[in-house]
Amino acid sequence: MWLHGKPALTVKRYVFWVEDFFETVEDKPLHLVTLDDLHRWQDTLERYAPATQRNAIASIKSLFTFCFELGILRFNVGKAVKPPKVKDTLNERILTETEVQKMIAMEPNSRNVAILKMLYYGALRVSELVALKWRDVSVRPEGGQITVHGKGEKTRMVLLPGRVWDELLMLRGEASENDPIFRSRQHKNGGHLDPSRVTKIVRGAAKRAELGQKVSPHWLRHCHASHALDRNAPVHLIRDTLGHSSLATTSRYLKGRPKESSATFLPL
Repeated sequence: MWLHGKPALTVKRYVFWVEDFFETVEDKPLHLVTLDDLHRWQDTLERYAPATQRNAIASIKSLFTFCFELGILRFNVGKAVKPPKVKDTLNERILTETEVQKMIAMEPNSRNVAILKMLYYGALRVSELVALKWRDVSVRPEGGQITVHGKGEKTRMVLLPGRVWDELLMLRGEASENDPIFRSRQHKNGGHLDPSRVTKIVRGAAKRAELGQKVSPHWLRHCHASHALDRNAPVHLIRDTLGHSSLATTSRYLKGRPKESSATFLPL
């Protein structure tokens, strides 16, 4: 019941950490789990990066909160578990406009070019990209529109520039509305492209562009937000395009790449 309706990638992550947790507490029933048990499991996470630890703890806290709200548990002991703080490294994951365009320009495969452009111009998460079907696209006067089924079961509409739209349509061929836009070439019957394959495509493009960094698909989403802000796009518009739930989340990009600083007012 707890996992019902959640995205496949979320289910996979939650199941992994729940299994890890139950192995540590030796399959003790949830109603007998103590805060000490949770802290003991949390100590085993120290071998992971802080961001990974936060994901793990969030998974378990979600389970305990669900059971408490359903009345299965009398107390939510997970509420007392505090995740570690994570250093904000957003600025380290934002490429320049020139670097992004170099990645795109040096990609020899037309389908992969479309993938890079959809990640960048559409500001898509990799899970959103691979889930797209041809029924999710529609023509607009100066380009096209995609319907994105995003995080937290939220749906948003994203407009694509004319050139990006035209290149996307060139991939369709005889595909029906229910066919995935980006098909897997690893299976005889096609099917949706695997997210891990998208990561390889992006890293291959970054290597070809001699960026020397482990660029992930999500970096292009960060770049979209940062570059749009640099070009004076309204923050609320970027929020809606990225599908953020609040302006506070989008405002991280302003802090990560500030245009002004009090340091510039000091004498040299």
